[in-house]
Amino acid sequence: MSSAYVSSDEIRDQFSSAMSAMYQQEVPQYGTLLSLVEAVNREVLAANPELNGALQESDELARINVERHGAIRVGSADELAMLRRMFAVMGMEPVGYYDLAAAGVPVHSTAFRPVADRALKRNPFRVFTSLLRLELIEKAELREQASAILSSREIFTANVKTFIERFEHQGGLSAADAEQFVQEALETFRWHDNATVDLATYDRLHHEHRLIADVVCFRGPHINHLTPRTLDIDEVQRRMPSVGIDPKATIEGPPRRNCPILLRQTSFKALEETIAFADAAEGKHTARFGEIEQRGIALTKKGRELYDRLLATARESAPKGADNDTHQAHLAEVFTAFPDDYATLRREALAFFHYHAVQGVPVQGPVSIEQVDSLIQQGALSVTPMIYEDFLPVSAAGIFQSNLGESSHDNYGSSASQQQFEQALGATVIDEIELYTQRQQASLEQALEQLVV
Repeated sequence: MSSAYVSSDEIRDQFSSAMSAMYQQEVPQYGTLLSLVEAVNREVLAANPELNGALQESDELARINVERHGAIRVGSADELAMLRRMFAVMGMEPVGYYDLAAAGVPVHSTAFRPVADRALKRNPFRVFTSLLRLELIEKAELREQASAILSSREIFTANVKTFIERFEHQGGLSAADAEQFVQEALETFRWHDNATVDLATYDRLHHEHRLIADVVCFRGPHINHLTPRTLDIDEVQRRMPSVGIDPKATIEGPPRRNCPILLRQTSFKALEETIAFADAAEGKHTARFGEIEQRGIALTKKGRELYDRLLATARESAPKGADNDTHQAHLAEVFTAFPDDYATLRREALAFFHYHAVQGVPVQGPVSIEQVDSLIQQGALSVTPMIYEDFLPVSAAGIFQSNLGESSHDNYGSSASQQQFEQALGATVIDEIELYTQRQQASLEQALEQLVV
């Protein structure tokens, strides 16, 4: 890319910051949440110098304070395809396919995010992006009405399309263009308290599923949450009521562990907001909420299979109506079958790691991939956990359902269609397991080369 152009990493960093500022204006509780997460993170690092040092050494510490993920829902293939092109300007690619229909949510999704190590360290901003599945609306008349409403709206400004085309044509944007692109792109995600339909239409769609009404009845796919990363989600959950925030009943994902795995999430309940409808009626809409996440190590295919098996066991045997403490204790008991030290996780190929050459350590014997265990024992190679950058379908559905009403829709069944999603997207989604595998292999090969030097 020409030096006259701003890097996609810089544009993503600017956009992430601008979106956070916008969302804080729109949802003041988000600012309260950020302050709480920052306070807990400071306390965790102060109390755990070893963790602090490890995060600094792996260049992970700098990203935590800027780390955010957002979530949006769009209604048509055209909207999804243009979002892919918009996020490409920011160096974000579609990673993973998520079927939420099986959990009673009529969408399938991907996560737009950076994929290279350097880009992730700069700013790992992600946007979990869901496409409404109109074919799952049972009533043909309602399905056709929703389709007609969506086809008549335009969620992108003319200017942002111009900047996207300019980026694609010349391979980058100037500093001035990048700044204007960020401001124009924000308009797609801005909240509007006026619906595009009358109250009766909203009510019909809402009765079918709350999420359908949220996607179809507004001018655009308003950002419905923006998530900071915490180093202790249990403490954030415990403290939320003390700062006036009402948390969801339970933390989603795996239990608390010495070696955190994958992703744990919680949220505060969605805001009930006053809406003006097209027929001048006034009503209430519930969609936007606050979410918090704690990220652990990425798991291999073997590790994910063990995780999924244990999670299914935990769900089948879960005590009904359990509070968070009981739920977490039950999860922890089931997950004793999952190794909880990094040495075992690496040795049993359950998780992904970055490899690093340790300078100044004399190497005995040949330097090859076959000698990795020996090199680690000699102290010539060190390993650090590879952070999980993606999402969990069961957890995502749990967050969706807790913020769209406690009742779920169980009539959709399992109807995953990655091919249909990719056709709408206009691209193939990246397989996240393959991506982690490539990153681990590249780090190992680089470390071995450095030992030879």
